Amino acid sequence: QLQLVESGGGLVQPGGSLRLSCAASGFRSDSYAIGWFRQAPGKEREGVSCISFSGGSTNYADSVKGRFTISRDNAKNTVYLQMNRLKPEDTAIYSCAARRYYCAGYASSYTYWGQGTQVTVSS
Repeated sequence: QLQLVESGGGLVQPGGSLRLSCAASGFRSDSYAIGWFRQAPGKEREGVSCISFSGGSTNYADSVKGRFTISRDNAKNTVYLQMNRLKPEDTAIYSCAARRYYCAGYASSYTYWGQGTQVTVSS
């Protein structure tokens, strides 16, 4: 069964850090780009970051540049999102998704999706 499973979410104070993981099972993720998306209550889903199949290309939303870092370990079939200097506006459900080879900005082009993990930034 092909699936993506996110982990690492939780409650953190403003200025804190979290590392999210996206583990793939049932398929080799090393031929897939992995994107992270988030959706806050009452807001549309937005793309946060993406990494190409080889890890050679990454991109970030302007709102997280300089604070978030995406990386991948293809030997472990896992992609990570390191989130530093978190802000209350980063509060959302974070989901990872996979599409062949290269990143794209539109969520509908991603084939596989995880269930999501809640990130709450609050004092």
